[in-house]
Amino acid sequence: VQLQASGGGLVQPGGSLRLSCAASGSFFSINRMGWYRQAPGKQRELVATIARGGITNYADSVKGRFTISKDNAKSTEYLQMNSLKPEDTAVYYCNALVRLSFTGIENDYWGQGTLVTVSS
Repeated sequence: VQLQASGGGLVQPGGSLRLSCAASGSFFSINRMGWYRQAPGKQRELVATIARGGITNYADSVKGRFTISKDNAKSTEYLQMNSLKPEDTAVYYCNALVRLSFTGIENDYWGQGTLVTVSS
């Protein structure tokens, strides 16, 4: 299973960006997808997750500004980021909890990361 993230870049404070992450390979189901971020000198932290049934979870710091969504047919998740702040600057990583077979265990997969820089 491979995760390919895209959509990062440089944006001014108050601006918007949309990240995408597509899963490819052979698997039975994707049970959860999410976004994490790591700022320079800091630990990786949760941004948002979306479960297979659509239940979402957000870090307090992004609630009301970021929206996570997914397209099951495309095995792709999205992170719409609005009202961006300089403190949102980080490398954003996509994550997926994947079941490889009907009777198999769940495995965690990570994308390569995409840099988001919020600066004027």
